[in-house]
Amino acid sequence: MDELIRTFAVRGDLAHLALFLWASGASALAWFALREFAAAMRRFDDFVRELARFNDSHGASDGYIAHRSARHSR
Repeated sequence: MDELIRTFAVRGDLAHLALFLWASGASALAWFALREFAAAMRRFDDFVRELARFNDSHGASDGYIAHRSARHSR
């Protein structure tokens, strides 16, 4: 790594090295953020799917509205 930095320093390309390091860091951060976002979307999709399966198995077709109207009709 020191040899690479020395090569850039001798040739006067320190600005290019700094730009490359900044771009690499920004790309890594964007990749990490997108990967985490995709994982969060998968977890949310799994949650919604399980909630729909729970509602189907317990006969809650209209959800909260049916529950409220049944409670007030007693």
